[in-house]
Parts: sequence; structure tokens; C-alpha cells
Amino acid sequence: MATQLLNRASLLVILSALCLGAAGCGKSAPSPPPPAAASPIASIVVEPAQTPLERDVDGTIEAVNQATVSAQTSGRVVEILYDVNDVVPAGAVIVRLKGTEQRAGLQGAEAALTEARARNEEAASSYQRIADLFERRVVSKAQLDQATANRDAAAGRLAAAEAGITAAREGVGYTEIRAPYGGVVTKRLVEVGETVGPGTPLMTGLSLRDLRVNTTIPQSIVMQVRKLKQAAVYVGDQRIEATKITIFPEAATPSSTFRARLDLPPGALDLAPGMYVKVGLVIGQANRLLVPATAVIERSEVTGVYVLDSTGEASLRYVRPGHRFGDKLEILSGLSAGERIALDPVAASTRLAPAEAAK
Repeated sequence: MATQLLNRASLLVILSALCLGAAGCGKSAPSPPPPAAASPIASIVVEPAQTPLERDVDGTIEAVNQATVSAQTSGRVVEILYDVNDVVPAGAVIVRLKGTEQRAGLQGAEAALTEARARNEEAASSYQRIADLFERRVVSKAQLDQATANRDAAAGRLAAAEAGITAAREGVGYTEIRAPYGGVVTKRLVEVGETVGPGTPLMTGLSLRDLRVNTTIPQSIVMQVRKLKQAAVYVGDQRIEATKITIFPEAATPSSTFRARLDLPPGALDLAPGMYVKVGLVIGQANRLLVPATAVIERSEVTGVYVLDSTGEASLRYVRPGHRFGDKLEILSGLSAGERIALDPVAASTRLAPAEAAK
């Protein structure tokens, strides 16, 4: 009987455990939280903007400061401190000449100046003594006149000696040829050991800081350009505004075009004299579609933007770009006014429309 009660108690414990397990298994697992809603893409609506209407012509870059430095005295070249393509600071010595003769001339001028000063002091003292004696009527008027003449002559010789030493110092300075402005050496025209004379070309250089563009303006638009006085130079995708336009007064024959120079801002990009560039001459105003340059992407040889539909889904649209205006790019075709484009192409590529994503 006791054995039966024990077996019955064990059976109840087992059944209770099975029921608890079944109740636990019947409970459903907690569902995961819903995904966070995707953040909206920053975008803008493309609208026409008023920009300069330009006529494109060809131009050539040239340096405003370019010159050939020549010798101003005779001598033998003993040192050449810069060569072609070297950058030279303003006032730096670029060539040295042997200046033995010039330094000897300076020493002679200094000796002559010392003598002239002594003679001038002596003549001045002598004049003062004679003038005092003349006041006391001890000497004649002729002696006073002689002393006056000696004083004036000594003063003249002193002035000549001072001028002579200035010229001698200048001659010594001519043995060190210095750069008139900072720039780059383009030609070296002498070698060490050559004897040069006044006027002999030594070195050619130019400054890359101040550049300008030489171009021609057709007769048909010269009046508009004269009136507006605005132009820009295009180098790659960069647009550089000209700071000044100079139009020559005469037309060239037989082309009937006017020569013009466009000054560029100092240190404009990586330009070099001799480069060919496109010049945009402003002749009026025009409406253009401009989009931020950062919204435009390039894939291989094509350019595109991400256009958003009413639901916020994006699709890539190929476009044809034009000129760049500051941080904006002109769109010539492929996009219409009133369409919305994404400002961040990377973010837009994650929200492609189903048809676009299936490609």
C-alpha cells in the first residue's frame, strides 16, 4: 500500500512538471522592434537662375611681368646662381661678374672724396680768415675775391667727388645682377667664364603671380563687351572672373576683330604662360538650370544626378553639363525646371526606385 502511494505521488510531480513546461512552450517569443523609418533625403527643386550670357572665344595665357635681364657693366661671368625652371625671389642675385676694375674705381673715388673734403675745409677756413681781415680793411678786395673763388671751387670739387663715389658704388653693384621681381627662370643665355659688356642678355624670366589672357573680340559683339566689361576664363571645370578688360581701339584687318587683354586675379589656379584657354565674354543675361556641383556624379564618361519622385524614391538621370558658376554647375539637357534632385548622391543611391534597383 505504501509503495502504491509513493508511486502515485511521483506520478503527480511528473505530471505537474510536464504541465508547467507545456505552459511555458505555449507562450510566443517577443517580436523584434519595427525598423526605424529611413531619414528623408536632402533635396532641392531645380529652378532657372539668371546668369551671364557669354560668347566663347579662344585665348592665350601670358605673364604680365616677363623680361630679359642684361649686363650693365663689363666683366667676366664668375657665378650663375639660378638655372632654367628655378624659382627666384625678388632682389636675389642671379649672376655675378668679376668686379676687379669696378672695385678699384670705387677705391679711387673714395680717395678723391677724402681729398676733396680736406680741400673744401681748407678753402672754407681760408675764406673765413680773409673775410675777417677784409672787414678790418687789412687785405684788399681782390684777395677776398680770390678766397671766395677758391672756396666755391673746393665746394664744387667736393660735390663732384661725392657724385663720383655714387657712380663707383653703382658700378660695383652692377657686378651683381639681381632679379627685378620674383618669378621663374625661362632661359639662361650665358655660361660661366664668358665676358660680357653693357647690354649683353644674361637671363630671361617671368612672374607666375600676375597673369593675363590675350584674345580677340569679334566686331559684332565688341560694343556689348565694352559696355558690360565682364568676362571669365574657363580652365577645366573652373571659372575665373577677369579683374579687368582692356580692349585695343583698332580693329585688325582683314578679320575685323579687336585685340583684348583680360587681367586675372593673382595666383589663379595652376596656369602657365602659353596655355590655351576658353574665354567667356559677357554680352547679356540668360536663364540657366544650375544645380550644386556636389549633387552631380560622374560614371565613366557620363554625368548624372539623382531625381526624386513624389514618394521620395530616387532614380539616376543622365545629364549634359555646361559651364561652372562658382559652386554650381549648369545643366544643358536631361533635367527640367521643377524637378527635385538629391543633394547627397550617396544617400540617394540607397533609396533607388524599384525599377532602378532592378537594373
